[in-house]
Amino acid sequence: MKRHGFTYWEDHTLTLRESRPVRYVQDDVAWARSYGYGGRIDAKSEQTRKHHPIAAYRRSLSAERRAAFDVALDGGDEAADLSASLPGGAEVRKRLGGCTAEAEKTLYGDPAEWFRASKTATGLNSLYGKDLMDDQRLTTAVRAWSDCMRRAGSPYDDPQAARDAVRRNTARLGRARAGEAFGAERRTAVADAGCARETSLRSVAAARETYYFDQLRDRYGTAVDTYRRLGRQAYERAVRIVPQRA
Repeated sequence: MKRHGFTYWEDHTLTLRESRPVRYVQDDVAWARSYGYGGRIDAKSEQTRKHHPIAAYRRSLSAERRAAFDVALDGGDEAADLSASLPGGAEVRKRLGGCTAEAEKTLYGDPAEWFRASKTATGLNSLYGKDLMDDQRLTTAVRAWSDCMRRAGSPYDDPQAARDAVRRNTARLGRARAGEAFGAERRTAVADAGCARETSLRSVAAARETYYFDQLRDRYGTAVDTYRRLGRQAYERAVRIVPQRA
């Protein structure tokens, strides 16, 4: 973007620890004690998005320069149109050009190959998700987790129910009682993580998901291997370009 005559800010919104995704099963008690389910992290990200300096900078440009900024960033009307078929049968498209395309090419080598492989790999859950959630070994582990949560004073049937209840409580209390809401979120999250560890829920869920994925490997294994290979490649290239976050 600087080569095109524009200023562009790197995104340093979250620390590496804050950026860790919260999955269906979270058994890191220390992380839960610090961040709960990540509610404050999400709020921080949203505020940064709304008040990001790039947005203000773009608005400050003249109409002509703003159009040039957009073209430099993503290629405008000349951007390539990428497409990928999802495992469930739908097709998704993405326009890629400008500095965004240059960055993706630097990281992944072939942005189109990455787009197709990533949409396949991250969409496989649509094929086995219901079978996984109904799996007897997983449901047995979830019941054990639920029993543990009831003993801890948090009576929820499954991890998603606990998180949904926390979100409703946070919305109900609002900004005026944000501290109280986060305290409740953190208590539930800590109990959740502790019970997940006590019942081995995470390892059971991972094992059963691997079981259902392995049944799809003949059809989708190449795409998943490509996704993992290009992701590792991108990470190795990225850490040589941008210093790692704390």
